[in-house]
Amino acid sequence: MPTWDVTSFGESMLRLSVPAGERLEAADSLRVETAGAESNVCAALAQLGWKTAWASRVPDNPLGRRIVNSLRELGVDTSLVAHVPGERLGLNFVEFSVPPRPTEVIYDRANSSAAAMSPDQLPWPDLLNTRLLHLTGITAALSESAFACVAEARKRAAEAGVPVSFDINYRSRLWSVESARDGLLRLAQQADMLFCKLDDAQLLFGVAGDHKQIVRRLAGLFGVPMVVMTCGAHGVYGLQGDEVEHVPARKVTILDRIGAGDAMSAGVLHGWLKGNFALGLRAGTTLAALALSQHGDMVRTHPAEFEALLDMSDTMIRR
Repeated sequence: MPTWDVTSFGESMLRLSVPAGERLEAADSLRVETAGAESNVCAALAQLGWKTAWASRVPDNPLGRRIVNSLRELGVDTSLVAHVPGERLGLNFVEFSVPPRPTEVIYDRANSSAAAMSPDQLPWPDLLNTRLLHLTGITAALSESAFACVAEARKRAAEAGVPVSFDINYRSRLWSVESARDGLLRLAQQADMLFCKLDDAQLLFGVAGDHKQIVRRLAGLFGVPMVVMTCGAHGVYGLQGDEVEHVPARKVTILDRIGAGDAMSAGVLHGWLKGNFALGLRAGTTLAALALSQHGDMVRTHPAEFEALLDMSDTMIRR
């Protein structure tokens, strides 16, 4: 059996945020948390009892150690992380807001240690010693060398027979629609599972139709056997084989939208690891709701709480 259930690599940053009603330009204090798509997924799965490992490059300083320590605390194996001296950690600043202003995310991640990762630096034998390798389009957008890492991961996983899940995860502040479309069509072709938001399917790939039609068209476009399409308040649509299933979103009071998509991915992978894709869709909506109801990118839970919520209706009375 492989050492790990899920492995991944990418960039984790420090997230510095102010609450709704405050402006970054006038802030005199900031809330500090760890943020990163791939590490968010690994952390959520680790809390559900799965063995996960995450690889990256972080500066050999207190900021880099803050990232690694926060992931290790939640059960992620961080032995594959390289600590490099003299480099910088990526940051992102979040200004939470209420209508009419949207929440703003400002990146300060150019030339970060993670963006400098290259294929010859990653621990491939360890990353491929897994039941599944999880990749995202965010890492591919960081730099040419990071894109090459994702492309090399796809190649090596195919050669080793390791299943790959790929989350499109488009970030308009990292690359253009045209660059993302071309790059992601190349990288995610024939993955074993594709994650894509409805908005990204329409914006990047011009896929039209009702929700079930769009899911089927994504499967055809990428040549993948499983597609998970998230639709915000309308829940999630999942295709496995010829069947498309819809699971409604859970009722939730939203405190923090950021990280809910990664929690959804983790829940779906939880079901996949158990050999039950339909369970994964329900687990995804449950973990996403938990993420929305908490502050921070990384959802925090434990198996007993998660299983109880998975089996509960949306009633708010528990006797």
